[in-house]
Amino acid sequence: MLTRLYDWTLRMADHPRALWVLALVSFVESSVFPIPPDVIMIPMILAAPRRAWLIATVALVSSVIGGLLGYAIGALAFEQIGQPILESMGKGDAMTEFNTRFNDFGFWAVLAAGITPFPYKVITIMSGWTGMPLATFVATSILARGLRFFVLAALLRTFGAPIRDFIERRLALVFTLFLVLLFGGFVLVRYL
Repeated sequence: MLTRLYDWTLRMADHPRALWVLALVSFVESSVFPIPPDVIMIPMILAAPRRAWLIATVALVSSVIGGLLGYAIGALAFEQIGQPILESMGKGDAMTEFNTRFNDFGFWAVLAAGITPFPYKVITIMSGWTGMPLATFVATSILARGLRFFVLAALLRTFGAPIRDFIERRLALVFTLFLVLLFGGFVLVRYL
């Protein structure tokens, strides 16, 4: 089933209404859909590099709005909807421990999930469930998703098709290393 969803997503990148498809995929990926919008963004930007910023903006806005749906699921319907989604992803056992620590690191959790391959939908639902301040959630989501989508757009616009392989295989690692260095820098500043 996952392979069919992935193939469908790639086909939609060539659709005449690809921006609408991207908006839909970005929206639902933030709360329930397993395929990230990058899969549509990459071929769209490679086909029309001059539209890279528009494509990244559509993905960003739709993703953050979809994140608000995930937040609402966590806040209003966690037991009915959110918990089954998280359990289907194998995250059910860690929910109680996660809840007790989440808001202490909420900014970093949302930032990390928004940039890395960690499922962003898990963080959106958990943010609502734990009662993370909505303003913190929205601001961090905009920062994280904007960073992810606009860096992707800039790389593809600048380097084109040769960067595609690098992006698909190693960009998550680069973002993760960047996040570790950023977090490590804050820790060093705090304790030095």
